[in-house]
Amino acid sequence: MENLITILAAAAALIVGVFGGRALEVRRLRASKRTAEDEATGILDAARTEADNLRRAAELEGREEGYRLKQELLEEAEQRRAELDKTEKRLGEKEEGLERKLDVLDQRQERVAQREEEAGQRREELKAGQEQLKGERAQLTGRLEKIAGLTAKEARDELISRIEDEAKAEASRTVRDIRERARREAEREARKIIAMSVQRLAVDHSSEITVSVVPLPSDDMKGRIIGREGRNIRSFEAATGVDVVVDDTPEAVILSSFDPIRREVARIAMERLVVDGRIHPGRIEEVVEKAGGDVKGEMLEAAEEVLYDLGIHDLPDSLVDVLGNLKFRTSYGQNQLMHAREVALLAANMAAELGVDVDMCKRMALLHDIGKGLTHMQEGSHVEIGYELCKRAGESDHVLNAIKAHHGEEPARYPETFLVTAADAISGARPGARRESFEHYVKRLEKLEEIARSYTGVSKVYAIQAGREIRIMVMPEKVTDEEMAALSEKTASRIEEELQYPGQIKVVVVRETRAVNFAR
Repeated sequence: MENLITILAAAAALIVGVFGGRALEVRRLRASKRTAEDEATGILDAARTEADNLRRAAELEGREEGYRLKQELLEEAEQRRAELDKTEKRLGEKEEGLERKLDVLDQRQERVAQREEEAGQRREELKAGQEQLKGERAQLTGRLEKIAGLTAKEARDELISRIEDEAKAEASRTVRDIRERARREAEREARKIIAMSVQRLAVDHSSEITVSVVPLPSDDMKGRIIGREGRNIRSFEAATGVDVVVDDTPEAVILSSFDPIRREVARIAMERLVVDGRIHPGRIEEVVEKAGGDVKGEMLEAAEEVLYDLGIHDLPDSLVDVLGNLKFRTSYGQNQLMHAREVALLAANMAAELGVDVDMCKRMALLHDIGKGLTHMQEGSHVEIGYELCKRAGESDHVLNAIKAHHGEEPARYPETFLVTAADAISGARPGARRESFEHYVKRLEKLEEIARSYTGVSKVYAIQAGREIRIMVMPEKVTDEEMAALSEKTASRIEEELQYPGQIKVVVVRETRAVNFAR
């Protein structure tokens, strides 16, 4: 029973606790609701206050923006008003200028009209004056006829006769002037013809050879020349610098060398050794040395003889020595000392005909190829060597110009230079002057023209200056200025590869444009 009461009491307490807690929770929730409602009311009040503030700020900003735009519009309107004022002012000034110009034009028109009126009056006056002059002329003609006793026709015939006499006298003077001019021109043409004729001059010329043959008294001498185990021939070749050919040629040995001076020294030495009979290395060196001195003396004597023949007596010794070297120098088989002498004589003859300095022509022609006397000792072309040699010797600019100009390395600056160049072409390039037959000469020229004609765009080809220059005429519509240089270079390269020729060949490409029309 007590337990039941205890349980009931506990249950009652529990129920009372549950309902009490629930009542407390309800009161708490109600308090929270009132707090939330109060907070919401505060937030709404704050939002309304902020919205009012934003509205007032926006109204204020809008008013300021409107005021600013109003000011900008007022300023823009003011600027436009000022521009309009300026435009109106300029238009007013232009109108004033136009009015002034119109006034000037009106004044000019008035002056023109006035001048036309004056011109009309003058025309009338001139007509009246012409009529008056006709009358006075008729009166004067009548009076002159009475005074002279001639009619107008007779006076006219007399006047014509006098005019004819004066015309005949004037014609005679004109004819004399024409004849004098014709005589002078004929003299100039005659000189040209003489020069051209001299350029075509052909004389006999002995060709040099590149080997020398030394006769022997018997074939037994060949063994002595060779020596034991070939020591004599080796010694001889070392001392002279030539090749000794001992072959089946009966009673003769052959000396071969590209240097004619060495070959001549060897020839003299060999002849002396054969005559003496004592052939051994020591004797060979002695005889070769003496033969070298004799050859130098022979060269000097030959140079002095040429100088004497040409009347040149003031050539420096340094140039005389080199000039002597030309006695045994050849160019494509042509002896250079004889070539220099021949060129000097030809140039002197032309100079005498044309009235230029003969002595200077001789000197220039004699020295134009002097560099060939040292080409076997120094590097460089004979033009460069000769130019420097003569410059050091103090030769005149005429001589220096002839040395360079005869191969086209600089333009000819003196009349004598042209003559030296022409004489050099005559002596060196004419058929027969050098070691080639006429047929070979013609074939070489034909081959030159054939090579040049093989290219596209070539219209005409001429081999001139006896084959020293090839002139190529091209069609301007097919060959441009840039292609001309390439054509010249290709032609020169092919000539170098396919032909053998003395000296050098100048390749000239000509591109000529012509415009032709007729006036009818």
